[in-house]
Amino acid sequence: MSPRRPKRKTSDPSLPSHFSMVRSFQLADFVTLGNGVCGCLSLMFAMKALLTQNTDFLFTSFWCIPAGVFFDFLDGRVARWRQSTSILGQELDSLADFCSFGIAPAVLGFACGFQKMLDLVVLTYFVCCGLARLARFNATVAAMPTDFNGKIKFFEGTPIPTTLVIVGVLAYGVFNGKFWRFANPEYQHEGPFASFSQAFTPDNVWGGEVLLFPGYELHPLVLMYAVSGTLMISRRLRIPKL
Repeated sequence: MSPRRPKRKTSDPSLPSHFSMVRSFQLADFVTLGNGVCGCLSLMFAMKALLTQNTDFLFTSFWCIPAGVFFDFLDGRVARWRQSTSILGQELDSLADFCSFGIAPAVLGFACGFQKMLDLVVLTYFVCCGLARLARFNATVAAMPTDFNGKIKFFEGTPIPTTLVIVGVLAYGVFNGKFWRFANPEYQHEGPFASFSQAFTPDNVWGGEVLLFPGYELHPLVLMYAVSGTLMISRRLRIPKL
């Protein structure tokens, strides 16, 4: 007699099916992921720009941020059109916003030359403000006053996509030669790349730098990040929601 074959185990009905999370996504959630993709690409293109010293990659990184704003604007419209909102979508939106409008602008500031120790403190403050602002919004949105359509009437503090203004300032500076004075690699005798210390000297970073303490310099233009972060976490500042 041939040995009996073991019976196949039936799938446990209590276990979720394959790709159940992806299948649970609404159309608006996929649009929100587009925002997150833009943020990730902005980060990677900024790093590639530093590695290759190619401004084309830096400008591509800049353009990823307004593309993220477009997706951030579109996902809310799609959700209302489809009448499909969820806690998952809300959390996904905040995480995508943090990547595109919190971390990416800070990395772009670093890539443009805000690399002194005090610059890093300001950039870190900016990122933490964005993170706190999004967490506060998620925690309080249910209790905020709404109109007859169920939309909240105002934002407490500036919305995090307003950091697009900072990105615009940086892009303007790079375009007009106020940042990124890398020497032409064709005329480099010491190798194919210019020195980073040469590219980010005080004369090559818009606004120069000031000495606040012995050994601690600061680029004054980086303070726009401090202002932006402070406005984001302000509870007295109320911005009407369009």
